[in-house]
Amino acid sequence: MVASPATLPVADISAAATTAADDVAVTNADVVALDHANVFHSWSAQKSLNPMAIAGGSGSTVWDHDGNTYLDFSSQLVNTNIGHQHPKVIAAIAQQATSLATVAPAHANHIRATAAAKILSHAPANMEKIFFTNGGADANENAIRMARLHTGRDKVLSRYRSYHGNTGSAIAATGDWRRIPNEYSRGHVHFFGPYPYRSEFWAQSPEQETERALHHLRRVIQAEGPQSIAAILLETVPGTAGVLVPTPGYLEGVRALCDEYGIVMILDEVMAGFGRTGDWFAFDAFNVTPDLITFAKGVNSGYVPVGGVIISGAIAATFDERVFPGGLTYSGHPLAAASIVASIEAFEEEDIVGNAARIGRDHLQPGLAALAEKHAVIGEVRGRGVFWALELVQDRETRMPVTTEFMGRIKAELLRLGLLPFLADNRIHVVPPAVVTAEEVAQALAIYDRALTAVQV
Repeated sequence: MVASPATLPVADISAAATTAADDVAVTNADVVALDHANVFHSWSAQKSLNPMAIAGGSGSTVWDHDGNTYLDFSSQLVNTNIGHQHPKVIAAIAQQATSLATVAPAHANHIRATAAAKILSHAPANMEKIFFTNGGADANENAIRMARLHTGRDKVLSRYRSYHGNTGSAIAATGDWRRIPNEYSRGHVHFFGPYPYRSEFWAQSPEQETERALHHLRRVIQAEGPQSIAAILLETVPGTAGVLVPTPGYLEGVRALCDEYGIVMILDEVMAGFGRTGDWFAFDAFNVTPDLITFAKGVNSGYVPVGGVIISGAIAATFDERVFPGGLTYSGHPLAAASIVASIEAFEEEDIVGNAARIGRDHLQPGLAALAEKHAVIGEVRGRGVFWALELVQDRETRMPVTTEFMGRIKAELLRLGLLPFLADNRIHVVPPAVVTAEEVAQALAIYDRALTAVQV
């Protein structure tokens, strides 16, 4: 089993929680007031915000400045795969800071090159290079750029149910509501992917969903003109859109369409990669090899901002004699690189990916299924590894989603019971760190049960 990182004794948490970095005692109210006065938050109307104050964390637990502890089953933004404050990663960042805190991307740097080699060691054999970015959005941005330059084509196809980031092309490629006020980038076309629970294709089985979704995609390609399409960009498992595990044969079918029409296949593994699904990459569970892979989040659990593009040999060769017109001041930042090396080494040494797979198979899957048996509000349970969603409905026959007001009450009850949740639309996403223990899962399942019992539709 996974070796959990060292945790603070409960008696020490309250003491640590009341002290800020400058050793001045603060409360939750102090932090929220300071935040409200000075910080502009993403995806929010600012005036009504009341953010939760978090003072510290360890493993799968966080705590606030008033000494309250919470199981973190959000993994923040589904990124702390290795858990909070893993000692090996923290030590690596500190050690790197003492030797070289920053270096320009044009220079060769040992820790950066080592981080790239570590990532490639878990990537498919056709992958040869890593382009480092500051996060997942600019990873997708640069993958799109590479595909366009490699093919000489312009259009990018992506799913309506998707999220690819908040920069120009990444947000235009996104399928949800956040795209609509931000459509400044050219050449983006959307299509529907498989989602059997709410099928756009009137499918009666997962296999039929695959067949009809692939037919729909083929027709979109033909209608848009294959010669104009540079890339198909997919989240391997759409995350924020609902943890939509691909139906059998779907990804393989998309790969075949890309090969048929000379289109670059980009798999967005920003949320699904590095252990989240119980595999190193989510696509490892499917018979498919992409041309470009984007990553961020789980590669170092967000300890230092970083992302990147894993580039196939064929696409990398495009830029052997041709200048790649892209770059970032902090590309391959040494502190981020050190955190990647330490994180991947910890994943390997502590079998963290294996732990995620076992937790999903032996604890989350049966535990969440049991919750669905008990609570009619759960319309569907789906997921892999430590990447699950409970889709909540007012009625199982009509599948009418629960209201925003209901989700607000569920969130408040989960927090009151000591669990930090991840909620999206009408879903509870069950996404603990990949280091989570069976005991912590049992505790969380009991909290979900109590909350769903207390809050009625």
